[in-house]
Amino acid sequence: MNFFRKLVGVGLLVAVVGLLAVFGLVKINQPFGLSDPVQIVEIPSGMAFTHVSHLLHEKELLGPEWFFQVLGRVQRLDRKIIPGEYELHAGMRPTELLKKLVEGELYQHSVTIPEGYNLVQIANILDQKGLADKREILRLAKDHTFIESLDIKASTLEGYLFPDTYQFARYMPPEYIVRSFVSRFREMVTPELEAQAKSIEMTLQEVLTLASVIEKETGLATERSLVSGVFHNRLRRNIPLQSDPTVIYALEYFDGNIRKADLSVKSPYNTYKVRGLPPGPIANPGLASIQAALNPTPSDFVYFVSRNDGSHKFSATLAEHNKAVNKYQRRPRSKRSS
Repeated sequence: MNFFRKLVGVGLLVAVVGLLAVFGLVKINQPFGLSDPVQIVEIPSGMAFTHVSHLLHEKELLGPEWFFQVLGRVQRLDRKIIPGEYELHAGMRPTELLKKLVEGELYQHSVTIPEGYNLVQIANILDQKGLADKREILRLAKDHTFIESLDIKASTLEGYLFPDTYQFARYMPPEYIVRSFVSRFREMVTPELEAQAKSIEMTLQEVLTLASVIEKETGLATERSLVSGVFHNRLRRNIPLQSDPTVIYALEYFDGNIRKADLSVKSPYNTYKVRGLPPGPIANPGLASIQAALNPTPSDFVYFVSRNDGSHKFSATLAEHNKAVNKYQRRPRSKRSS
């Protein structure tokens, strides 16, 4: 009987100790504070686990450091922290913090690539946001081996970095970022669109080149197909495209004002001197401009001139065009007519 009572007593003691342990665990696994404010915390590569817990404690995201350290070591997660930036707040339990750091739920920076931006402009955006070195982006965009690995038949990636809004974590390899742009391009420029290019006897590279010129010539959705029609007519009649944006693309320095001397520069991109399309895209066009290049509006127009309000006057004859130039371009403008 005494043995039985002792056994019951020991059982009760174990149960009480167990309950206290569970209660203690629950108690100590409470958030350090309220959920606000949210902090972006960087865990450097190679940082020791004890230093990670100290960093979180210093930023008032974590209470007792020892519990976090024991938690990581007991679960053998202390060497599985993924470095990078994390969006954390004091309302997270230590177990939640640890889970996020181990699973690598990295903070994503939003990056918007506007339609019509060229390689240099895109590289500058990434560099300014601290997501990639612009020199490395430009190097990759002209690396023939890398371009071939993307199954792109072009000398550069100009035209293939699709304009859109992307989410990137800091310290992502530049190759990953560039591949993301090209992957989005593949999603948007479907096999059906490529087949349509073949149906009008144009290669994908030629369509992107024309689309990039259209993108730079007009910002109005209602004009894209009209501008496309003008350029298709010029190409068909072997008339130079005479597009200022192509000339500007080849200039080493451009201050916003195109000059007469610029129109005489020797370059395959000078469509005042060279007939046909330039050798490649001059920017990265959006889907609307690509579709416009594939679907020109039928017309007799071979000229257009800016009305200085964002729209253009289209003409079928040189006489009509000269009248429009006289009406809308009486004073010198920074943007010439086409």
